[in-house]
Amino acid sequence: MKTRIALLALVLLGFAPTASAETPQKAAAREKVLIIVGDATETVDTLYPYYRLIEGGYEPVVAGPEKRKFQMVLHEVKPGWTITKEWEGYTIEAAIAFKDIKPEQYLGIFFSGGRAPEYIRDNPDLIRVTRYFFEKNAPIASVCHGVEVPARAGCVKGRRMATVPKCQFDLEVCGGIFVNAPCVVDGNLVSGRTFHDHGHYMGKWMKLLDQARDAKKK
Repeated sequence: MKTRIALLALVLLGFAPTASAETPQKAAAREKVLIIVGDATETVDTLYPYYRLIEGGYEPVVAGPEKRKFQMVLHEVKPGWTITKEWEGYTIEAAIAFKDIKPEQYLGIFFSGGRAPEYIRDNPDLIRVTRYFFEKNAPIASVCHGVEVPARAGCVKGRRMATVPKCQFDLEVCGGIFVNAPCVVDGNLVSGRTFHDHGHYMGKWMKLLDQARDAKKK
């Protein structure tokens, strides 16, 4: 009785315990998913999947060339412009460097857009990690310029992908098939053109992750 009265008092005072608090055991059980970034990674391209993964019960792990803070940017084509305008966005902390990634510890991978892919795509450890997920047929997603990483890694030959039209050449010169659509699903590979397509393709990738997670439990 005294315990109930004490709990009621806490509720009335606004200190009710939350049922959504995650135990250390549950946190440790979450499957990890990589998000690939670098300086000038597009902000919306990165944060949208980051928070969708958390919402889906996964642990997003941001990975960059080094384990440090990276500057993100905002990309949009202004009215009257024919090229992309860039603004400074938020920063994001990479939890791990490419060289330290053990890909077998991750369920899937996401290649964010922005200018970063052009500068990080030659990193030998990123190429190693990228090839692992394609070889393992694991859930992969890419948006906008993100395609430049798997293209450089030699993983897009014969694969249908969406990307920003300016990267059509990067995809096709490496043997890929450009599709100008908000969502393209080619087996384990899901892609969109720009952050405007997040609502179209992200759910498809999340479904692949869910299926992979369920398969591991069997």
